[in-house]
Amino acid sequence: MSAAELEAKLADLKKDLFFLRMQHATNQLDNPLKINLVKKDIARIKTIIREKSAN
Repeated sequence: MSAAELEAKLADLKKDLFFLRMQHATNQLDNPLKINLVKKDIARIKTIIREKSAN
């Protein structure tokens, strides 16, 4: 993936995390473990971006 695609994916994941947190706060979230999965995906994308910028 290119840097622009990674940044777009990161923005989408952050938006998803925001909505998941809102659903969790209002007790509408079916699977609270999904929050952790999205956080880990965000960390993975940030790691890839950092590795690409270091090279």
